[in-house]
Amino acid sequence: MTAANGRKSIFITGAASGMGLETARLFAGEGWFVGAVDVNVAGLDALKAELGDAVQTQVLDVTDRAAYAAALDTFAKATDGKLDLLFNNAGIGRGGPFIDQTWEDVMAVVNINFVAVLSGIHLAAPLLKSTPNSLCFTTSSSSAIFGIPNIAVYSATKHAVKGLTEALSVELAAHGVRAADTLPGMIDTPILPDEAKANAPKEGMWRLTPPREVAQAVWDAYHSTKIHWYVPTELEAYDVMQTQAPEAIRDQMLSAGGLFSEGNKTP
Repeated sequence: MTAANGRKSIFITGAASGMGLETARLFAGEGWFVGAVDVNVAGLDALKAELGDAVQTQVLDVTDRAAYAAALDTFAKATDGKLDLLFNNAGIGRGGPFIDQTWEDVMAVVNINFVAVLSGIHLAAPLLKSTPNSLCFTTSSSSAIFGIPNIAVYSATKHAVKGLTEALSVELAAHGVRAADTLPGMIDTPILPDEAKANAPKEGMWRLTPPREVAQAVWDAYHSTKIHWYVPTELEAYDVMQTQAPEAIRDQMLSAGGLFSEGNKTP
């Protein structure tokens, strides 16, 4: 079985594509041992072929708590019970006006984007606590700054992730564990519709950004005590504006017919 052999370790959900994939590549390149899980079998196979002994891949539906526990147990056997960084990255986006969405779509987003995050952190806590200077890191979203129309449920789950991260940054400190998150904007990943990519501005905070920049934020977060990591960094000023004048942002969206059209949604 592939083992860490003393290397620092990171466990990544949603690792077969996009931000998770780029994070796996970056950390493996830095000499870390990577635990990569996803439902995308072909993507995991390609990752294993690329990274070899630097990665342990497992097929995992993060909403299956028993399977999640088993995946972490397999990972822990390869790392002598250590986990330097948990990266809760798996997520889905299903859009449309909230009142027109099926309840099945609503709950799928909630269960994958938030309930599975709760489950993963809860299950991984013993490993994080047993590892000095460990980090619990989660993918939030720029839609956690101000809720985005037509992805209201997605936005709600990402607001929840942001709040959870802030609370855990205090709670977990008693165990020597840090907590942080990233709030990505328009990232060039499979979750972002092609129309959104085509219509993204060339500059500014809503520009199309490569997933490698999020991976870099994960790396930087491990070497920092900062809680929120905005990608691109201009989004931080937008967050400050929201706290000061949420009505202004609402009115701006209303006058523009929504910050993003149905086919142009932020991740």
